[in-house]
Amino acid sequence: MNITDPIADLLTRIRNGQKAGFDVVTVPASKMKIAVTHLLKQEGFIRAYKCVRDNKQGIIKIALKYREGATQKGVIESLKRESKPGCRRYVTAQTVPYVKNGFGIGILSTSQGVMTCREARKRNIGGEYLCSVY
Repeated sequence: MNITDPIADLLTRIRNGQKAGFDVVTVPASKMKIAVTHLLKQEGFIRAYKCVRDNKQGIIKIALKYREGATQKGVIESLKRESKPGCRRYVTAQTVPYVKNGFGIGILSTSQGVMTCREARKRNIGGEYLCSVY
């Protein structure tokens, strides 16, 4: 299958899996998807992830995280793709956005790798604003 926007596909699979109450979702692997998934794990939005190699490109198994309580509600309230293939969105070091006043994270692709908006502000670099999560 030919996917035009692989990052949007990753975010959509996570969003749909969480709404359906799945424990694990699988996504075709790439370096960018692994980096975004690593940041989601590091910030506490997913439980775990595992990269599985196969004869093709490999897959990422993502264990979703849910809140404790009577109803099974996902930790992720919103996953939004900011920079799209038709309209790329770049930010400078001074205009790196705050997501939900600092309670969410923005993920940027910079010259020094994929990082959160907090890390980009600390290093004083800008880049392509991939997505926001809260």
